Amino acid sequence: MKLGSPIFQNNDGFPPAHTCDGAESSPPLEISGVPAAAESLALVLRDPDALGGIFIHWILFGIPPKTEKIDIGGILPGARQGKTTNGKIGYVGPCPPGGTHRYIFTLYALDTKMCLNDGAPIERFNAAISGHILETAELMAKYR
Repeated sequence: MKLGSPIFQNNDGFPPAHTCDGAESSPPLEISGVPAAAESLALVLRDPDALGGIFIHWILFGIPPKTEKIDIGGILPGARQGKTTNGKIGYVGPCPPGGTHRYIFTLYALDTKMCLNDGAPIERFNAAISGHILETAELMAKYR
């Protein structure tokens, strides 16, 4: 399975338009090679370099397994969004207080459809996907 973007490559700079210095909308993503057994997809955007530990910038789940792209803004019919570290439901763009941070998109192919509501925190998300991950793919970008 692969996760990419038409506007940046893995290990590139995070596009400023999709950070707190821009419109702060999620960037477009491209998905390929999803396992045939997948019942749904889920996506998490993490900053492992945040001062207080891992900062969750986005949780998106209930993505249909046939999805090949997620457009700017990440709105997909039937998909739901979890709660970020700062308590917002939906996407929160990168906004590091200092230094260069890594922003890692992780895509999960799951053997189940998730039964979580909008606003689920990362702990409930992690518990829901435990034992159901068929495959993962990552895409990382840096921002300062």
